[in-house]
Amino acid sequence: MSKSKGPRVLITLECIACRSTNEKRSLGISRYLSTKNRRTTPEKLEILKHCKYCNKHTLHKEIK
Repeated sequence: MSKSKGPRVLITLECIACRSTNEKRSLGISRYLSTKNRRTTPEKLEILKHCKYCNKHTLHKEIK
């Protein structure tokens, strides 16, 4: 039998600066995988992380 899902879920964080620009220089969109506890933080997560395409720290938001 399989185990229950539990409170921790896998989430994807995506750079909002890369997603909103339509520049030709942009090589892609920076994404990170992380986990969160859905019982303690039910809202979407927002973290400052380094974007290798923008080459600076930008806001990364949780996507579905």
